[in-house]
Amino acid sequence: MTKIKTAIIGAAGYTGGELLRILVNHPNCELVCVHSNSQKGKKVSEVHPDLIGDCDLVFTDEVPQSGIDAVFLGLPHGQTKSFLDENSFTEETVIIDLSTDFRDQSHSFVYGLPEVNKDQITGSKKIANPGCFATGIQLALAPAITAGWATGTVHISGITGSTGAGKKLAETSHFSYRSSNMSVYKLFTHQHLKEIRQTFKQLNSEFDAELLFVPYRGNFPRGIWVTAYLPFEGTVEEARKVYHEFYKNAAFTHVSDQDIDMKLAVNTNKCIIHVQKELGQLVIYSAIDNLLKGASGQAVQNFNLAFGLDEKTGLNLKSIAF
Repeated sequence: MTKIKTAIIGAAGYTGGELLRILVNHPNCELVCVHSNSQKGKKVSEVHPDLIGDCDLVFTDEVPQSGIDAVFLGLPHGQTKSFLDENSFTEETVIIDLSTDFRDQSHSFVYGLPEVNKDQITGSKKIANPGCFATGIQLALAPAITAGWATGTVHISGITGSTGAGKKLAETSHFSYRSSNMSVYKLFTHQHLKEIRQTFKQLNSEFDAELLFVPYRGNFPRGIWVTAYLPFEGTVEEARKVYHEFYKNAAFTHVSDQDIDMKLAVNTNKCIIHVQKELGQLVIYSAIDNLLKGASGQAVQNFNLAFGLDEKTGLNLKSIAF
């Protein structure tokens, strides 16, 4: 079997580490370059100690210009465009960007939400990976938006683990701040709302509802829990039927008719959804792992689609469960 020669640019952080953990065991992938300006010269297992015995590569600050079939870009938001201006790859190289830079689908990038854009992603050379909150919220609401149920304000709250803030230390990611604590940030203005609205408009051209999103910082390391609700005149059975039908062919998004919790999804590439109706409101819960389905796992899912592989290749991961 000819393996896909793959590079990771910006592999020292949380999402880069998750990409490494998945790809070192991916049967169709050969990691040939692991890039980091800050960690150059160090063994991968020095920076990601859990990979000892799994990867003997050394971080480099050099960017390969040839011999690469796929490249994952894990650079800070706002830096990918300038990086691609300075570093060129062949037209056949598949580029998967995990930053916000191309989520508006500019420069021929396809928005990489497989549950909505699977056909466009398959065989694509340029894929913009969705944001973590964007993934959890879009998957929670996509069937309802498509069905035209969101005719007024949609209320959304979401709580994310500390890894969602990245590896670089900040005041609000200190253990002493996060432990036994909770806080709101970017009230109603979160940057992921732009890509969420873009997808909802794609699903339903008449969509113009207000999205009021309250993001919370959680006192746990990984995972996202989303709660969304909107007025609904139908029955919960009708709603669940629509949700099951919408996701019937989705590789990783599953609708549960019983209560769910976040740990069902943590450490997997799954999005798990539960729908109920209370006081005239359709209430939707969704749970994902922010580093996997919300970032690196979905990036590998898109990698699989781009190369015509089974969508689940390398992503049959076990939840932590308890």
